[in-house]
Amino acid sequence: MKSSNFVLLILFLNVVSNIVAAAGPPTCPADIGSDCATSSGEWEGEFFPGIPEIKYEGPSSKNPLAFKWYNAEEEILGKKMKDWMRFSVAFWHTFRGTGGDPFGAPTKAWPWEDGTNSLAMAKRRMRANFEFIEKLGVDKWCFHDRDIAPDGKIIEETNANLDEVVALAKELQGKKIHPLWGTAQLFHHPRYMHGAATSSELGVYVYSAAQVKKTMEVTHYLGGENYVFWGGREGYQSLLNTDMERELNHMARFFEAAVAYKKKIGFNGTLLIEPKPQEPTKHQYDWDAATAANFLRKYGLIDEFKLNIECNHATLSGHSCHHELETARINGLLGNIDANSGDPQIGWDTDQFLMDVGEATLVMLSVIKNGGLAPGGFNFDAKLRRESTDVEDLFIAHIAGMDTLARGLRNAAKLIEDGSLSELVRKRYQSFDSELGAEIEAGKADFEVLEKKAIAWGEPKVASAKQNLSLELDNINKHLNSISVCVSIE
Repeated sequence: MKSSNFVLLILFLNVVSNIVAAAGPPTCPADIGSDCATSSGEWEGEFFPGIPEIKYEGPSSKNPLAFKWYNAEEEILGKKMKDWMRFSVAFWHTFRGTGGDPFGAPTKAWPWEDGTNSLAMAKRRMRANFEFIEKLGVDKWCFHDRDIAPDGKIIEETNANLDEVVALAKELQGKKIHPLWGTAQLFHHPRYMHGAATSSELGVYVYSAAQVKKTMEVTHYLGGENYVFWGGREGYQSLLNTDMERELNHMARFFEAAVAYKKKIGFNGTLLIEPKPQEPTKHQYDWDAATAANFLRKYGLIDEFKLNIECNHATLSGHSCHHELETARINGLLGNIDANSGDPQIGWDTDQFLMDVGEATLVMLSVIKNGGLAPGGFNFDAKLRRESTDVEDLFIAHIAGMDTLARGLRNAAKLIEDGSLSELVRKRYQSFDSELGAEIEAGKADFEVLEKKAIAWGEPKVASAKQNLSLELDNINKHLNSISVCVSIE
């Protein structure tokens, strides 16, 4: 009898052991005091315990950790929502944002942070990044080189740090995830106080080229689809001590070298320029989409680049995001969108998550007219508000931003399918749908011909543009989805 009980006990223990083994290692919070931390600083647990994979639950859902409007697999205008949006998580704001601003100290210290910018800490952040991406349900991310890996004392050490972190990123992203784009951070370090490609110092120009070369290589290695240039300090504070023509020529030579190196290493991604008017410099050379387009044409680079339009930058330049997107689109330059917004009562770059459904509708109208953004997409160059300090706030902000753009897509599709807005535009220009109008648009009507017509026709009649009909929210909203209450501010 005792022998049989002993056998049963052994069998029971084997079953329990198999169950535990199948379940995998126990999860635990990734905080500094946790037993999950190993001596190397690697983690054996969850960074976001208690946060499930984010699912679509529909507009009636009250769950703040669920999508109400973004249904990745749903088809709209013949394309899945995920293919219209191509959402990406921005590493710098999501994992390096501190809540600090020009008037206050940092307010955020994520549980996994140890207060250093060490290589071990960089790897820990990278693991958090991919857990976040997978739970959010997207398959793209974007980064600055110096945000994902620390500077070394010399450039060789810096590159070695970057290589080590990128090797981990390559392992973690697997075959399903890859960067939407990468970029070099050419504005934070004191060496870039006068700019990078436009610096008055030759050594800085040379260093900038080496940094871009390396970042382009790792972007290519990780399977990135684009590479971005943001000239945060490519501009001037005063023209009195600036040779603007020489600086612009230098920037053009820099871009030419980037194009040549891209081709040399076989990187097929799109090169993107991100316009911004000012801040931190008084005047930045890529002021807006039109200025950037003019620069590219002047230097024969128009076929080598597209634009990465940021909505908050558009408003700082005195335009709407819709204006900048349309300017880029009609010039064949719309490549990617930094999905954020600013505050009309604050005159600086606040990088808020886009929450305005009306603005999102106009954004998506441009995207649809553009046939989509691929190989570009939407990245959330947006940061949590200073007062949002819980890790779940990272999810809530991204969910709300994704839902807002998804509503915009649904609304834009309804406007297009309804046809009344496009008909309003067609009627406004219908006088050009005539023989003379066709000749003008084909460049075949000279001033003599037009003068004869003016004499024959006399004073022209000018029809109403129906401006209020096109702009009034109620006249648009009758074609859109019913309004629902959004609990989250951001």
